[in-house]
This record gives sequence, C-alpha cells and structure tokens, in this order.
Amino acid sequence: MPTLEAPGITRLARDDWRAREAAHTARADALTAAHRERASRGEKHPVWDFLFTYYGYKPATIRRWHPGAGVELADAAGEPRADWRWYSAGLDPASVVVDAAAFSREKAPLARLIAIMLRRTADRPGRFDCFGLHEWAMVYRDEAHRHEVPLRLGQGGTDAVVEEHELKCSHFDAFRFFTPDAVPRNQVAPTRDLQPELDQPGCLHAGMDVYKWAVKLGPLVPGELLLDAFELARDIRRLDMEAAPYDLSAWDVVPVRIETPEGKAEYVRRQRAFAERGNALRRRILDAWNPAAWVAEDGARSSHAAP
Repeated sequence: MPTLEAPGITRLARDDWRAREAAHTARADALTAAHRERASRGEKHPVWDFLFTYYGYKPATIRRWHPGAGVELADAAGEPRADWRWYSAGLDPASVVVDAAAFSREKAPLARLIAIMLRRTADRPGRFDCFGLHEWAMVYRDEAHRHEVPLRLGQGGTDAVVEEHELKCSHFDAFRFFTPDAVPRNQVAPTRDLQPELDQPGCLHAGMDVYKWAVKLGPLVPGELLLDAFELARDIRRLDMEAAPYDLSAWDVVPVRIETPEGKAEYVRRQRAFAERGNALRRRILDAWNPAAWVAEDGARSSHAAP
C-alpha cells in the first residue's frame, strides 16, 4: 500500500477506534432495524423505503464505520479494513490511515463537485416560501401517481392547491418528477448542470442530499457524522411526506396541511430548523475532509450529482 501524503494525521489507539466502531455498528443497526424487518417480509413503506431505494444505499453501507480523512488507526494492519479502498499504510507500519489525497486524485471531478455543493449551499441564504409544493406538483393534473396512495384532497382539490400557489422549487431532483402541466408553473427551470448554482439550505431535498454526499465521500467521512446525516435525511423525509398531498393515515402519518396558514407556519418553522442542521453537517463534513488541502474546486460540473 502507498504511504499517505498528508498535512496532518490524527492517531487513534486500537481500543479507542474499536470502541467507536462497535458503537457505530450498534447505532446503525438500530436506525435500519425497522427497514430490514420489513424487507425480510417483502413489505413496502411509502415513507421510509425512499431512504434506501431512491438513494440506493443499503443498510450495510452505513453500518461500516470509517474514522475519517487523515485518521490513523493503530494496530490495524492485520484487519480486513487494511485492504479496503482508500486506506493506506500509516506512519507506523502496523497502522492504517484513510487517504484523502488518493481519493481526491482518483475521483477529482466528484471531489470538486462535492466540495462545491457543500460549501456553496451552506453559504447561500435559505428560501422558506416553497411550502413543500414539489410533491403536489408531482401529481398535478395527472391520474397516474408515483405512489399508490390516495390523495387526501382528491385530484381536484390537489390541483386547486397547486393553482392557488406559485411553485418555487429550486432542486432538480424534485423538479424532474413534476408532471408536464406543473413544469411551466415553476418559477425556475432547474437542470442538473445548474444544481451547484441553485441548491440552497432551505430546500428539504438539498438537506437530504447531505447524506448522499457523505456516502459518496466514503471513508473520508467519520462514521458518526455519516449517521448524523442519515438521521437528518430521515427526519426531513418525514416532513416531506407529512406536507405531501397523500393520505398516509394508514401509516400513522399526521399531515402538515400546507394549504392552510397554520400548516404553512409549521412547515416553515421545521424547514428552518432543518436548514440549520443541514448547514452544520455540511460544515462538519468540510472540516473533517478539508478539501482545500486536496481539491481544486474551480470548473466542477454536476454530472455526478444524481443519487
């Protein structure tokens, strides 16, 4: 294995990193237990399956603990992780270390994109006037719905809510599911290439995407931070579906009625809290990874931004 070229290394004693690994595994298993139980029965869930099917990351992905970029694990050379990708020999031959330099060289376009997406999104002001209408736009004037769940206001009532509001969705991965009649009603026309210019912290989907970026960085992100990002995505997903037009009462989902002033106020209050959590996680990922040491960020395109 090549030796890490790094500006600084943090060393963890074997007992310390093994304890962190065990705690991470237990936490990950608790977070995915319900999904794994449903999957064993072949049972679908219209709210929570999204976290594993849309992003495509299985429970095993978040169960594997990594220490983060530039962290040396003492007495780990004989462990299976010594042969994992993006691990290199440590300063001590008996140790291994996560090699951010190798990752950033071999995945330069992706590394540039992630650095830009995290930093630019965190630096922008959040917008809090969309009211979750992206989910409504996905069923507008269309009897064929993505989810086999009834609409709580019916098709006519749902269409009326869309027509009473201005659609302001800025996130391409939501906008691309708009029905043809909803597309021209949106204030902007997001594209994949425009994603680095449009994503902003008030967007629920951009908040869930923090989890995606953390996974894509692999061992450069400490496992504890990855699970924090997963928990944010889980909590946002709940609001996303609570504010959606679907009747999810069979799954114990109480609607946030964004068609009312009270529902809008609740949505914005929780949306602002998620924006703060998302930005805190973005900055923690950037601090842990320190892309400025490895990545030239200019010229990144969003060709790798899809889940």
